[in-house]
Amino acid sequence: MLFHSVYGICRALFDRDGLVGLSLSYAFALTGMQVFLSRWYSSLANYIVSVERIKQYMNIPPEPLAVIPDNRPPASWPQKDNAPVVLKGITCTFEEGKQVGVVGRIGSGKITLISALFRLIEPHGWRILVDGLDICSIGLRDLRLKLSIIPQEPTLFRGTVRANLDPLGLYSDDKIWKSTISELPNLLESSVSDEGENWSMGQRQLFCLGRVLLKRNKILVLDEATASIDSNTDAILQRIIREEFSDCTVITVVHRVPIVIDSDMVLVLSYGKLEYDEP
Repeated sequence: MLFHSVYGICRALFDRDGLVGLSLSYAFALTGMQVFLSRWYSSLANYIVSVERIKQYMNIPPEPLAVIPDNRPPASWPQKDNAPVVLKGITCTFEEGKQVGVVGRIGSGKITLISALFRLIEPHGWRILVDGLDICSIGLRDLRLKLSIIPQEPTLFRGTVRANLDPLGLYSDDKIWKSTISELPNLLESSVSDEGENWSMGQRQLFCLGRVLLKRNKILVLDEATASIDSNTDAILQRIIREEFSDCTVITVVHRVPIVIDSDMVLVLSYGKLEYDEP
């Protein structure tokens, strides 16, 4: 009787452990299946968006004809530009090595002035002289390689840190600025995703500063460069500009006068006209 009792107890424990083990194995399998189904459903939802876009584009009405053979304009058309002049007869001189603040409301002509400096738009009836040389008389590459800009929205491209700091491959690794790069595991070969999304906004702006430091040009344009970054990065940016570009002509484009109150000269644009004087 004692033997049968012990045998019964052992069998009951064995059956219970077997059921527990079987339950756990099924539970793990179900958990894995649930994760797989969740990921599959998310991917399917993303792909369905593409299908919706294709369906939407299929129902877009077609545009008018690209070319009407019997009614084509002359090759020289249009001969006149009827758009209004943005900058109206302004004349000013930026002295070498000075810091100049360009201030104005939206639509006052600040961006037009900078675009004309880089010849993104051509001056109409007026000239921009740098060291007595008309910038419209030289090639765009020769002009833009001698000008530097730190924009409000920094642009990065998919690739490596080195390719973004030196897109044209003109400089050696020793000359490339590494204030934040020296801490990366792959240094200059660290990856940069599309639009630099794996870097913060402040770091992206420092990339632009690194490009400018490499070129060491005599003219630097800051186009609302500190509008989208934190105060610490702003302080770094301002300090480096003061130290490294003390002998350069720095043109700072902003919306408010207090930001450039420490500049040597301030140019205030309003409706295409200007006031140019000391702060």
